[in-house]
Amino acid sequence: MTNTKRRGGSALLLMLLPSLSQAGIDDTINDAFRPVARAMVEFVFFTVPVGETQVPLIVVWLIAGAIYFTIRLKLINLRGFRHAVRIVAGREDKAAKAPGEVTHFQALTTAVSGTVGVGNVTHVAVAISLGGPGAAFWLIVAGLLGMATKFVECTLGVKYRQINEDGSVSGGPMFYLDKGLAERKLPRLGKAMAWYYAICIIFGAIGAGCMFQANQAYVQFVNVTGGEASPFADRGWLFGSILAVLTALVIIGGIKSIARVTSKLVPFMALLYVGTALVVIGVNYAALPEAIGLIVTNAFSPEGVTGGMLAVLVLGFRRAAFSNEAGIGSSAIAHAAVKTKEPVTQGFVAMLEPFIDTVVICTITALVIILTVYDPAMLNDGTASGVELTSSAFASVLPWFPYVLAVVVMLFAYSTMISWSYYGMEGFVYIFGPKRWSKYTFNGIYCLFVIVGCTSQLDAVLDFSDAMIFAMALANVTGLYLLLPVVRRELDDYWRRLGRST
Repeated sequence: MTNTKRRGGSALLLMLLPSLSQAGIDDTINDAFRPVARAMVEFVFFTVPVGETQVPLIVVWLIAGAIYFTIRLKLINLRGFRHAVRIVAGREDKAAKAPGEVTHFQALTTAVSGTVGVGNVTHVAVAISLGGPGAAFWLIVAGLLGMATKFVECTLGVKYRQINEDGSVSGGPMFYLDKGLAERKLPRLGKAMAWYYAICIIFGAIGAGCMFQANQAYVQFVNVTGGEASPFADRGWLFGSILAVLTALVIIGGIKSIARVTSKLVPFMALLYVGTALVVIGVNYAALPEAIGLIVTNAFSPEGVTGGMLAVLVLGFRRAAFSNEAGIGSSAIAHAAVKTKEPVTQGFVAMLEPFIDTVVICTITALVIILTVYDPAMLNDGTASGVELTSSAFASVLPWFPYVLAVVVMLFAYSTMISWSYYGMEGFVYIFGPKRWSKYTFNGIYCLFVIVGCTSQLDAVLDFSDAMIFAMALANVTGLYLLLPVVRRELDDYWRRLGRST
């Protein structure tokens, strides 16, 4: 695919710049950017040896926060689950005239569309191919713990959001770091952390949220339309242009437009993927108890994995962090736009996000792989990983199932793109103000990079942007620790007014 994508990029750029080749441009940018990307990746994903295992400190930071918030909020991720479902169903918070732009359900689907993506297919497969079935157990545990982190960051996202003059809403970590820490007598620290976060999310959105997703959608489209023989194999610029137009049609209307699309797209793509996966599981139902037993026992007594239980635990937690982004703070931007007068209500709703993304969808992916194609001999041998492993698992039941998977992956990529456009735009708005020109400027830049993503092989740029996303956790989780007393007061007051025990 590398050659076809480079040729597609050449077709576009040679029309614009006849004296240059796309390969040369890609290589020049990549070579210039690689030292910066390498330094950023090494900083963000710095590891320390623990026995035979390399433990990434950023993952420890995220998981430590999730455990701390779970304990301090008295297992809110479990005892508040039913209440969260009631709110989404409209049975609790009915403030239709409250400030905000979207409903609880629309805010949830927008956030879910940003987290449910290619990672639900690839990260689970990678975790199992490297750590065995036990990695899925720790992935589920991390998802459950991450629900508490989502509760904290999304409650703060609503509490400290900004209602702009035109009625639109701006919120997320930039605003609760700025305003919240100012209330705690730390205005300079809050402002610095907010700017740091805004810069990270702009670059992260353009790179990992836009270019990478567009590239993956293009690759999947070419694969299902003939591979090297596909009429689009050397027309990445054309596919990118079409995708950019489809993206622009949604994001130009802001969060309301994005929410309308995601509220329909997310249930469809999730049901399509889960429904297809359940067929595969159903065909192999007799082996289901054994598969579940493997997941549990292998989590504590892994075989063939260097580093043993700790290595499998770290692998599962790391893949969960990549999948549901609890602690990254990005989804708090979408949740901040909800129509409500009670910040805590959206904190409850936000807990459903890692549950859907990790506990449900990632678990189903793991079961499909373990029931069909998993073999202990594949551990660490590099023969199968990522989407190829998941695809072969689906194909083991019906040959045409990989086509359904390809459609799902493209939908996952597209939904992630439109959600992350909003996240990046809010970072841009925080820096340049909620002016119409700033929103249009960012959206224009974002759509341009959709095309670039389909026509380029800028690996270093994508590595850098991926690191930028996780670099946000350094500031965000720090802010969550400092602002947790605010969340606890909000929660206690909310329960008191509902007449329930805290």
